[in-house]
Amino acid sequence: MTKAVKSKLAGEYIPKENVNPKSNQDKRWTLNDFEIGKPLGRGKFGRVYLAREKRSKQVVALKLMYKKDLAENGMEKQIKREIEIQSHLQHPNILRMYGYFYDANRVFLILEHAPGGELFKKLIESKRFSEDVSSNYIAQIANSLIYCHSHNVIHRDIKPENILIGSRGVLKLADFGWSVHAPGNRRTTLCGTLDYLPPEMINKADHDDKVDVWALGILLYEFLTGKPPFEAPSKDGTFQKITDDEIVWPEGIEISEEAKDLVSQLLVKRACDRVGLEDVLTHPFITMYNDI
Repeated sequence: MTKAVKSKLAGEYIPKENVNPKSNQDKRWTLNDFEIGKPLGRGKFGRVYLAREKRSKQVVALKLMYKKDLAENGMEKQIKREIEIQSHLQHPNILRMYGYFYDANRVFLILEHAPGGELFKKLIESKRFSEDVSSNYIAQIANSLIYCHSHNVIHRDIKPENILIGSRGVLKLADFGWSVHAPGNRRTTLCGTLDYLPPEMINKADHDDKVDVWALGILLYEFLTGKPPFEAPSKDGTFQKITDDEIVWPEGIEISEEAKDLVSQLLVKRACDRVGLEDVLTHPFITMYNDI
């Protein structure tokens, strides 16, 4: 009988070799192992489908990418890095990657299913989040980043589109395509999403895991107001606003001093002066709404 391990996704069981395909070199995932359901979404390089693993009945999200598209856009190394990093991360606020497989033309990623979808869609529908919801969400993402950084992983592309909503509203940090395992903790690559780029990346200086702290500040501002703080009509305009690092709060929206203070401690131009993630969790804006 195949030994089974408890799945943290839905309290069901899936065969041990299917949790980690490398545990049995004679066993590999194939598309025949899954029942394919409705499409969940699509991105630039892939489509995501609801699926169920036939043996265990475990519901997952199956991400399909075409090798041709990856090759034409120079994404092969990025996908390999994403698989290597995300498959080793296990935290309640990080989307699990159970494994992967491929055929002649396609690559498939087997991911935890987050039934709530993208946080971005919820933000668009809500226009902005209340302070108690924003506080809770920031606490969850901060916890996921503390875990990542303790394993020398820098995410480098935090934004609402890359955060999913799991069961019971638990947030799941996803899409580790721009992430990097950096034990030396210094990198130079310009990557990520324009509105979330920190000053050190724009200035093409070395960066470390403090880029994720900056992004957390952008995220909180966007939660509270509905827009990122340095948005501008042009790329150069956004770059200039980020470099100036002048936070302007919109009129007509009541925002507490505690919230503004936390944003100001996260969005600090000098990376070394940004608040630590552990200190984020003890900040009054977090503790006033969460039992931590």
